[in-house]
Amino acid sequence: MYALDIAWNPSKGIDLGFFTLHYYSVMWIVAFLIGFYIVKRIFKNENQTNEAVDSLFIYSVIGIMLGARLGHVFFYQPELINDDFFSIFLPFKFKGGIEFTGFQGLASHGAAIGMIISMYLFNKKIVKKSVLWVLDRVVVPVSLGAVFVRLGNFINSEIIGKVTESSFGVRFIQDTYNKYEVVRITGIENVKDAYVALGSDPKYTELLEQVPFRHPAQLYEAFSYVFVFFILMYVYWKTEKSKQQGFLFGLFLVLLWTVRFVVEYVKEPQNIERTDWLLNTGQLLSIPFVLIGLYFMFVYKAKRKLS
Repeated sequence: MYALDIAWNPSKGIDLGFFTLHYYSVMWIVAFLIGFYIVKRIFKNENQTNEAVDSLFIYSVIGIMLGARLGHVFFYQPELINDDFFSIFLPFKFKGGIEFTGFQGLASHGAAIGMIISMYLFNKKIVKKSVLWVLDRVVVPVSLGAVFVRLGNFINSEIIGKVTESSFGVRFIQDTYNKYEVVRITGIENVKDAYVALGSDPKYTELLEQVPFRHPAQLYEAFSYVFVFFILMYVYWKTEKSKQQGFLFGLFLVLLWTVRFVVEYVKEPQNIERTDWLLNTGQLLSIPFVLIGLYFMFVYKAKRKLS
């Protein structure tokens, strides 16, 4: 018996007539806004100016978004470089006709690299302390932002889990039947209306029953990242470890990428990954981040306390 028995078939966003506001984009916006509020409190505690916080927000948005997009292309979809180059940087598909798609491929590993680079530049231009000083503070809101990003993935029915018979199984209808198939099956040209019909019309019940139950891997990650956030918040506000340069950054890397490594066991491989390897691409990319985190927590030499 399935405890959840969810057939997941949500709308992609809010139709404003001239524009569709995608829920996935809303999740990113929420992540940045809440992150801005948290980092503002932290920087106030560190006697930093509001101007520094405003600059940090701009550097973060550019660095994380650009890194996430390029990371997805390099790690998971390198064929875009030759097949549809401009779609890497623009929210459109140009191959086979222009179509608005939004940025559907964003990799967390690339986002992490982009964040580190942007924080290096931010520190060099603005606060002029040390890049680790900045990273120790921004990882707190970033960990909470990761929660909303994974919720956005769940809404989009992407980064789905493997087929399961567990009580947590979810039927991802839009992953099983893409927009072209649902139009062909229902005969309804409007994709949104076609999905509504597929999910509610009794004559399609047999098709829905063919959709397998899968692990909601996105929710597993999101739930775990909530704990990562609270652990980092506690360490920053309640312990002396927050004054140990590099410790919070290292703790963030260890916790976040350990979660990612474990959840990868129940995820479907993304795009054209090798399936005959012991570890998948996400796990292989997570290991260096965990090792770097352990280094900054326990080996890094500059363990003097910062005033």
